[in-house]
Amino acid sequence: MSGSNECTDEAGWKRDRGDGSLLDVHRTVRVDRNAPPWRKAAAFLGPGYLVAVGYMDPGNWATSIAGGSAFGYTLLFVALLSNVMAIVLQSLCARLAIASGRDLAQACRDAYPGYVALPLWFLAEIAIVATDIAEVIGTAIGLNLLFGIPLEIGVLITAVDVFLILWLQRLGFRWVEALIVTLLGVIAVCFAVQIAMVDPNWGDVIRGFAPTTEIVSNPEMLYLALGILGATVMPHNLYLHSGIVQTRAYGTTLPEKHQALRFATIDSTVALCFALLVNASILILAAGAFHTTGRTGIAELGEAHSLLAPILGAAVAPTLFGVALLCCGINSTVTATLAGQIVMEGFLDIRLAPWLRRLITRIIAIVPAASVTIWFGESGTARLLILTQVVLSLQLSFAVFPLVMFTMDRRKMGELVAPRWLAGVALAIAVAIALLNVKLLFDFVLGARSH
Repeated sequence: MSGSNECTDEAGWKRDRGDGSLLDVHRTVRVDRNAPPWRKAAAFLGPGYLVAVGYMDPGNWATSIAGGSAFGYTLLFVALLSNVMAIVLQSLCARLAIASGRDLAQACRDAYPGYVALPLWFLAEIAIVATDIAEVIGTAIGLNLLFGIPLEIGVLITAVDVFLILWLQRLGFRWVEALIVTLLGVIAVCFAVQIAMVDPNWGDVIRGFAPTTEIVSNPEMLYLALGILGATVMPHNLYLHSGIVQTRAYGTTLPEKHQALRFATIDSTVALCFALLVNASILILAAGAFHTTGRTGIAELGEAHSLLAPILGAAVAPTLFGVALLCCGINSTVTATLAGQIVMEGFLDIRLAPWLRRLITRIIAIVPAASVTIWFGESGTARLLILTQVVLSLQLSFAVFPLVMFTMDRRKMGELVAPRWLAGVALAIAVAIALLNVKLLFDFVLGARSH
């Protein structure tokens, strides 16, 4: 690094950026400057759908099924609110990346002293591990439901996904995105069929999107609501999006950056709106199939799977459930891999071979997942899934506040600094998330949870 590492430069960074984010695929997706606007927009199509996977991570299934079975459609408002938060925050991720040439991890490293950056890295790694635990368990349950593979063996099988990701990255980043979009399509079809079978009361569904004070006043409902929030606006998604946006070769001039920001924001917004449909479908399915039939204590994915056939009267329902769950596990595996790489390389400025980085992360996740599975069985994995989502929610502020602060800073962002209205909304979101987490911890200390 140059001497500017030792002092603050004119752009407000304490050190140079260094290498680009995800160097092996950095600026590898071509954007034709002479193409019509729709072709340029198509070139930016993809990263938003990798981010949208956070909505369908297996941990989200656990919290949504528990919330839908216990409280009906009430928590649909939380899903909608989470979606709005996600759209705002992910747009800031694209803004940070395009304006500064840094992902969020690099920005933290380059803006803060080591005694701040290192704890932020440690918290980000905890979030990655929590995400990985959720996908390990979800994939293992999917293999068990579809093929009868024991959970303990399924957990170990998930380690081989390293090779799938390495193979796809060698083919090109567009192939990674194509896999994600294809599996998202399969998930959407599976849920569309299941919702048609449930045939919910659509009046109740629509009313579920309206806010209610009960969510905050009921500790159990708040616990599940924060779980849904943590499963939707996930910390690793903020690091992920700020890295993968830079796979596009969008140019270096200010007009090109403005155009790149516009197309990247459209991509993530459309993808997250699509993901809301799937995310809400999980909760609607649980509410329509379980809550309305008096089964208000369903939290285990396996139990939900086994009850779908007798409740819906169709043998295909549990198969669709299992297929969608397995697709979710594979999808979130890919995105957590990339996020883990961005976090480690960005904060620590060290580069490991992708297969080694993935294997380390996966082993760290497999140990607690396998231990819980062996000792406590399926009910233990359900509790661990929901706990991972609450852990993610508690970690969220440590990624959101730096992101908001960076994008509000004109010295760091230049002409692409967030407008005041956007900065105000983002700051309100950051404060709301922090206050909700304080409330959650307060309830834990007082033993307010019923179990």
